[in-house]
Amino acid sequence: MSLSSAGRRLAAVTAGALALTVGLALPALAHVTINPGTAEKGGFTKVAFRVPNERDKDSTTKLVIDLPIDHPLPFVSVRPVPGWKVQVTESKLPKAVPSKYGDITEAVTKITWTGGKIEPGQFQEFEVSMGFMPEDTDQLLFPATQTYSSGEVVKWADEPKADGTEAEHPVPTLKLVAPAAGGDEHGSAAASATPAASAAPTLAVKAQSDSHDDASAGADSDGTARLLAGIGIAVGVAGVATGVAGLRRGRRTPQE
Repeated sequence: MSLSSAGRRLAAVTAGALALTVGLALPALAHVTINPGTAEKGGFTKVAFRVPNERDKDSTTKLVIDLPIDHPLPFVSVRPVPGWKVQVTESKLPKAVPSKYGDITEAVTKITWTGGKIEPGQFQEFEVSMGFMPEDTDQLLFPATQTYSSGEVVKWADEPKADGTEAEHPVPTLKLVAPAAGGDEHGSAAASATPAASAAPTLAVKAQSDSHDDASAGADSDGTARLLAGIGIAVGVAGVATGVAGLRRGRRTPQE
């Protein structure tokens, strides 16, 4: 077998393996996902819904994210995306949901982005700030609906499988974890800021001390000025006396 034939076969095998690898990877890349995929219970977080467009010709023109109503989020805000319009839908819940902050009767249940385009081979991220994260569950599901310029609609709403295998259209899932061991350091840092703030009176006292020093210096300056003034007056008086004496001598000379 010639070297050229061996080279062609190796290239064919490599291309086939690459195509298989890419083929296996593309479905995962095409999913609508939430990033980061974890958040601390009881706190606030900022996430980005990442929407890729795996179509060859059609653009993504609309995205709808449904928020959980069994674990509603009291505070939700969105970051503007250039070229896209956003509509935040707040609804009355079927029943009040108790929380340590009080009963939640209304919450944001849907966010819709329209008016823009995600071209083939591109992706877009839609950022949302939300909180407080519930503490009585380990995950939140955010079903997503992706609409293409062709009119095709894809729902990303399949829940995770029990056996761990990936669903065909997995729902964007945010896993909730216990706060980090040092999570309370933010509170202690805020608390430690209070004594720092109370240092202001100390600075004020120091400023007052500086003022007293300035006053003392001013008093010394006044004393020095008075002394110099006294010397000046004495010198002036002596000069006047000398002048008067000279005048008298001048008057006596003709008489002699």
